[in-house]
Amino acid sequence: MDRSDHALNGAISLKNITKRYKDVTVVENINLELAKGQFLSLLGPSGSGKTTLLRMIAGLAQPDGGQIVLNGRDIISTPANKRNFGMVFQQYALFPHMTVWDNVAYGLKARKESKSVIKERVEKYLAMVGLSHLAGRKPKQLSGGQQQRVSLARALAVEPVLMLFDEPLSNLDARLKEQMLKEIRSLHRSLGFTAIFVTHDQNEALYLSDKIAVLNKGKIEQFAAPEEIITSPVTPFVADFFGYTNRLEGAELVGRGLARIGSLDVPVGHAADGADGAKGVVLLRPNALQIADGERPGTVAATVADSRYLGGATEYRLRLEAAGGAEMTVITQRLVHPLPAAGSSVRCEFLPESVAFFKE
Repeated sequence: MDRSDHALNGAISLKNITKRYKDVTVVENINLELAKGQFLSLLGPSGSGKTTLLRMIAGLAQPDGGQIVLNGRDIISTPANKRNFGMVFQQYALFPHMTVWDNVAYGLKARKESKSVIKERVEKYLAMVGLSHLAGRKPKQLSGGQQQRVSLARALAVEPVLMLFDEPLSNLDARLKEQMLKEIRSLHRSLGFTAIFVTHDQNEALYLSDKIAVLNKGKIEQFAAPEEIITSPVTPFVADFFGYTNRLEGAELVGRGLARIGSLDVPVGHAADGADGAKGVVLLRPNALQIADGERPGTVAATVADSRYLGGATEYRLRLEAAGGAEMTVITQRLVHPLPAAGSSVRCEFLPESVAFFKE
């Protein structure tokens, strides 16, 4: 479908947005563009500035500089209740004394919509989140997942120009989180609303987003589509955040897509601004080194420091003597029988697409 043709849409751009608390700059010169119907995730660790940025977009905090432009108009001075945004919080923020139906209707009544519009919208969005049969219940009679669905229906019912999500899945267990991810993705695809979603979970961002902004210490380290961030992280911080968790120091690019660490040549699938002779660090995903069957050209020797089962996978701690004894955590997506004993020798091969080089 063409998302731009739907009523629930918006286009927003942030220009040099900055926020300071006393002498601390928590958001610094943020610039990004979000097209109508796109889903953006603000991703980063605690303290990276993502929630502060969302609060400024919502009108709940005032920037110290910059512009927030919605459909061509700067809304910095527009009060939060005049921005026509829907917001879904981590703490569901439902009124405990009201029924599900009245919670969803609350924003519509505050806007003095007609009774017919309120009835139509409440019934429509309760049906969309699968809670029509619970319209008469109070929040305390609902599970956490059901309460978050009520919160989602309430935000959608006012048909906002922009949906804002502030870590809405943090309080849910793994099974409910997976259900809600599917729910949000499905609603976004069917309604085509524009959305900004704050999370510290890379998997949530990858599952939902058209664009991801990775934040670190108040700045955007990378703003791109999920596939680009996964395959071409531009900084070691982004790479580490997206699973390049093994680190081999003292690397040098030696040509032919190889990085040399000690006497070990490692094939590199992604080199950020690296030319032959560049010195830096190699980051690798846990699947970057796989145990090979037998000794054949291109394999390297490793010593098993430890091994264990991890769900349906096998995790190793391998020591690379040729790389000065550097150790790596390696995961093979199958159960290996028997587990290699600590101190045993194995042959391994690298998967270049899971290896990245960054200059010092």
